[in-house]
Amino acid sequence: MTETTLNPTRLVIAAILGLIILLVLIIKFKVQAMIAILVGAIAIGLIAGMPTADIVTAVNDGIGNTLKGIALLVGLGSMFGAILEVSGGAQTLAVTMVKWFGDKKAAWALGITGMVIAMPVFFDAGLIILIPLAFSLAKKTKRSSLFYAIPLLAGLAVGHAFIPPTPGPILVANMLGVDLGWVILVGIFCGIFAMIVAGPIWGSICGKKYYIPVPEHVANQEDFDESKLPSFWSIVGIILIPLVLIILKSISGVVPAMAGLQPLFNFLGEPFVALLIATIVAMFVLGLKHGYNMEELEKIMTKSLEPTGMILLVTACGGVLRYVLQYSGLGDVIGGAVSSMNLPLVVLAFIIAVLVRVSVGSATVAMTMAAGIVAALPGISELSPLYLACVTAAVAGGATVISHFNDSGFWLVKSLVGMDEKTTLKTWTIMETLVGATGFVVALVISFFA
Repeated sequence: MTETTLNPTRLVIAAILGLIILLVLIIKFKVQAMIAILVGAIAIGLIAGMPTADIVTAVNDGIGNTLKGIALLVGLGSMFGAILEVSGGAQTLAVTMVKWFGDKKAAWALGITGMVIAMPVFFDAGLIILIPLAFSLAKKTKRSSLFYAIPLLAGLAVGHAFIPPTPGPILVANMLGVDLGWVILVGIFCGIFAMIVAGPIWGSICGKKYYIPVPEHVANQEDFDESKLPSFWSIVGIILIPLVLIILKSISGVVPAMAGLQPLFNFLGEPFVALLIATIVAMFVLGLKHGYNMEELEKIMTKSLEPTGMILLVTACGGVLRYVLQYSGLGDVIGGAVSSMNLPLVVLAFIIAVLVRVSVGSATVAMTMAAGIVAALPGISELSPLYLACVTAAVAGGATVISHFNDSGFWLVKSLVGMDEKTTLKTWTIMETLVGATGFVVALVISFFA
């Protein structure tokens, strides 16, 4: 498929109108994101004057090339997270970390736990599993729930946004063609700083300024039986399996001493292989040895796949947007405009993601659209893996900031923590903005050395 040569002015007008159509469909008419992105992408092609055959090719290539890079990872990650969830692994991490840090530093323990848990477990599930521990600490210390809820939320937001195998950075990395090992390394650096700023530091400020009592139904609950939880080190070891294998694959390619082992690490560190190994280990260590039989595990793992359909389809339609922009030649037009502005690509990626995030609300849609636009720019494949990993983190940061009324996460947090809309904006929304902005700044600094 060769890119069509079209009038640059018409291309820009087509892109603006197509994106307006997309946003209006989502914001005003509440059209499902997958349909809205697909309609917007096709509208761009038609308004730009692309031959209909080229639009069809862009749709097919966008769906196929995008899904082949992430479908297995999202599915395996969901099953891995489900086993971790039902076994009590998340509670194990949280309870052990709080014991180590002590009540005075419990906010740090919850932030770190949230960051680790959100890598394999979806944000919503991780929050529902762990929020009772934050409430129990607030009840015990007679402090505002926000002292502990905000650090937990910050950790979950960081793990959900920056560090694979969570779907967001995987889909961006796939669109940009960057090795996941680099994305994990950069994501961990960005995530640690973001968690500290938005978690314990901001949580302490919120906890002193706003007193949010423990919800009544939680205050009367009995504490869970810690003796039935799996061991801390087994949980840590299983979660580290895919991260270590993927990182070893990246390192073996640049460290001469590991050259002999490179073929082995290339295979074991292939993301779907690494996640498959971790899932099988979790099945035995956290499943069978924890009292579940294979039939029960099969039902748990199958159930976990239900939410992945929406994620995969929205992501695939983002791939369609990327290929329409690329095949129409708009990527070259945007690339020329960016070059004349002298904006670093990391900054551009962040700005695009922020604009979509504020307009649409969905972090997944913001990541998908921003990655699609950036991936269509010329010369992307020539950039270093480290720089592209920084671009990935910038997109993730931009897609995290300013969560407000159009974000489902805003309403989930408001309901679970028991805040009104005004307080949620002053606490959760600022926390999300601190997470995204801090992660972006760290990525920008790293990019100077790429």
